[in-house]
Amino acid sequence: MSGSTFGLLFRVTNFGESHGPAIGCVIDGCPPGMELSEADIQPELDRRRPGTSRHVTQRNEPDAVEILSGVYEGRTTGTPICLLIRNTDQRSKDYGNILQTFRPGHADYTYWHKYGIRDPRGGGRSSARLTAPMVGAGAVARKWLRQQYGTEFRGCMTQLGELTIPFESWEHVSENPFFAPNASIVPQLEDYLDGLRKAGDSVGARIHIEASQVPVGLGEPLFDKLDADIAHAMMAINAVKGVEIGAGFASVAHKGTHHGDSLSPEGFRNNNAGGVLGGISTGQDIKVSIAIKPTSSIRSPRESIDLAGQSATVETFGRHDPCVGIRATPIAEAMLALVLMDHALRHRAQCGDVRVDTPRIPGRAPEA
Repeated sequence: MSGSTFGLLFRVTNFGESHGPAIGCVIDGCPPGMELSEADIQPELDRRRPGTSRHVTQRNEPDAVEILSGVYEGRTTGTPICLLIRNTDQRSKDYGNILQTFRPGHADYTYWHKYGIRDPRGGGRSSARLTAPMVGAGAVARKWLRQQYGTEFRGCMTQLGELTIPFESWEHVSENPFFAPNASIVPQLEDYLDGLRKAGDSVGARIHIEASQVPVGLGEPLFDKLDADIAHAMMAINAVKGVEIGAGFASVAHKGTHHGDSLSPEGFRNNNAGGVLGGISTGQDIKVSIAIKPTSSIRSPRESIDLAGQSATVETFGRHDPCVGIRATPIAEAMLALVLMDHALRHRAQCGDVRVDTPRIPGRAPEA
């Protein structure tokens, strides 16, 4: 199947299925000499791992990563790095009732018509489980970017269904299962999801991600713009239906006198552009928001058709997230890291004699 490789110089090829023996990826293009072990990768996978609270799928996967190649005596060799994550808690029988039908909102219908065959066990190749290897690859990119430029990534949930989550502090994000930057709203979020689960329904979410200490000059004009590649990466995440860079759709209501990010000797006055101008990074924080649709696998009966095109009713059993957006924050952070890593290497390849540095204009936009 084509379309399983992401990136140009830092290339990540994703493999496996949700209910196969293992999933993983091959990373090609990682510079040699960087210290790397499973301990650098596992913490990020633990943030994404299922079964960590009652609000996410209870599939109990340890997601223990193994490095099979590309590292010698604790350092990257410059050759392909293979990351393997074994599947240990599949329950394929949960999908026996949908072998002959299509689940609304899933890739069942499109995979069947494109390939003439599909793996119904947890969605097979279309499963969100395939985001785990990308989180692993993102951890490699994050470490390299941190060592080279001091780049850091963080994200949070800003909306769950119709509930807006007011920003309070980044410190709260790691202290609750929603990645919410607000401690006081967590009980309300819990009650909301408990009600959805009992009703056999699901809901979507909005996630905000940003990267700080990003070098100036990453990205290419026209078709390889940094923000275009960020949007491409975010839309590649399962269930993402919308992407905003900087002010995003709010820009429609802005006046030009407000929207343009004014410059002064002290730096940019604001960051409506989200850290990208003309497709090239400004050195400000990269700011991205994504919209995630409601989980398609729900217990409520829904109308569909079978393989013969006849009317059918579909009920999805098994272990599913009432909101797939709950575990999306580390995935989105990883995909942003992969884009910046790839563009950092591309910039070095094209402009090797031009210094890529942290922001040349002092000052940063105020935090959102």
